[in-house]
Amino acid sequence: MSHSCAPEITRTPPGLRTGSTTLLAVAAGLLVANIYYAQPMLTWIGRDMGVAESDLGLVTALTQAGLLTGLILLVPLGDRYRKRTLIVWQTLAAAVGLAAIAMATATWVFFLANAIVGVVASVAQLITAYGATVSAPEQRGRAVGVITSGVVLGILLARTISGALADVLGWRSVYFASAAVMLVLAGALRRALPADPLPTERRPYGQLIGSLFTLTVREPVFRTRSLLGLFMFAAFGALWGSMALPLSDGPWHLSIGQIGLFGIAGAAGALGAARAGALADRGWGGRITGASVVLLTASWLLIGQLPSILVLLTIGIVVLDLAGQALHVINQDLIVRIDPAASSVLIGSYMVYYSLGFGGGAYAATAVYSSGGWTAVCLLGAALSLAATAIWAFDTLRDRRTGAPRTRAFPTHHAESGTATDQLR
Repeated sequence: MSHSCAPEITRTPPGLRTGSTTLLAVAAGLLVANIYYAQPMLTWIGRDMGVAESDLGLVTALTQAGLLTGLILLVPLGDRYRKRTLIVWQTLAAAVGLAAIAMATATWVFFLANAIVGVVASVAQLITAYGATVSAPEQRGRAVGVITSGVVLGILLARTISGALADVLGWRSVYFASAAVMLVLAGALRRALPADPLPTERRPYGQLIGSLFTLTVREPVFRTRSLLGLFMFAAFGALWGSMALPLSDGPWHLSIGQIGLFGIAGAAGALGAARAGALADRGWGGRITGASVVLLTASWLLIGQLPSILVLLTIGIVVLDLAGQALHVINQDLIVRIDPAASSVLIGSYMVYYSLGFGGGAYAATAVYSSGGWTAVCLLGAALSLAATAIWAFDTLRDRRTGAPRTRAFPTHHAESGTATDQLR
């Protein structure tokens, strides 16, 4: 019997089963939700912990700073060790941090525990990298899209879950419950996920950490997509990091649970963009990018109606999250295609820009709200969205003027299926 086809067979990853992909999406969503539970409860946490309204943005800023630290120091380890093992251990660490938040009585303990939870929440990006690594090449975009959908749904529904539970049992119950869920999730991940192969080329840890700067300078695809992600998530953070403040005030005076319900509107928008990854596999990345940045900017015209019309706010949330989710999926898909074997470093480095954007946007929004109200927040969000649109427009026009070919977003020796051509812009 001839074995001439054997090399081709061994190069092809086995792919992920639907059940495993779904578990990864659920896990990523639950893990990342841990750093967003506080947002609809900010006013009530401030009263209980004695934190001034002007300082409440520190809750989001510290969790995002922790996430940034995890993205830089922990996620790159996925290109040196088995990702599944790292995922399980970080999930257990999340349980410890959440329990500390729930039991905190001193303000400094509360803030420190939030920062720790932010650090280990970076495991959500390791889960995305794991999915990209073990997926078949022709299904990579779909896998990244499904897992990213889980992440975005976790970010959005976290507010609904925490609001509903806090209304009944108080804000601390949210963190006790999530700590218990993390323990169960760690066991499920350990039992259900296949072990990923050890990296064949283990780069020095210091080199992995420095990849953020190397990629930004040398990889135009990474640079463009990361800047798009930075401004898109800054606009995202401006909305979700401050929206509870006007909704809990007059004329609405909404409860935590009622504010949390707006997360369902965001989830609807995220689900509407769930097919973005599959469309990227078919070469539609550039078109989706253009439509996304335009919709992102337009959404603020609707969001700005919050003082008088909640229905328009709801529609604006759907549009913003639809555009943001679609752009986020396309960004990650194209970045991973630079080198699928280095997916942890690529996604982790990209998400550093996300963390800077979301944390900065949320903190800036709470600051401008205290001085300029909701109008100032909306002007900030619109300006950030316009910056993302300008980056996309400049990048597209530059290519047209120079006649530069639309190249693959990854080197030729990584081109498994040939479906990623003509996607970059």
